[in-house]
Amino acid sequence: MNKQQIEIVQRTFDMAAPMADELADRFYTRLFELDPTLRPMFHGDMKQQGQKLMTVLALAVRGLNKPETIVTAVQRLGQRHAGYGVQTHHYTTVGDALLGTLAELFGPAFNDEVRQAWTSAYVLLATIMQEAAAERDAHLPIREAVAA
Repeated sequence: MNKQQIEIVQRTFDMAAPMADELADRFYTRLFELDPTLRPMFHGDMKQQGQKLMTVLALAVRGLNKPETIVTAVQRLGQRHAGYGVQTHHYTTVGDALLGTLAELFGPAFNDEVRQAWTSAYVLLATIMQEAAAERDAHLPIREAVAA
């Protein structure tokens, strides 16, 4: 990501922060519409899950200009998600749900430049998560790797 993209993501995220609950609700609605098989992965209160989503997004977005400050946390997140059964192809669906939700909330303000900045941010974070998940799986005993 370049500096301009980071600034765009941080600025637009700040604009979205007051709509955090709505953003999270719309995201999960869209996610489950895109792939209903993901719904069973989520247990408990979805409002609380939405708050976790927004907390993680805030951490990641704030750390984009100093990625070294967030890499370890993002790697741990990827490893935890692997333990929940998240597979590589799920990252595409999540990215589509996130970008679609942002486009819906921002309307015309979600122009090509903003979309590209958010796409770059998501690809960066998803790649770190997937690499950490793959590393986790490579170190699991065969029985645990098959179960995961």
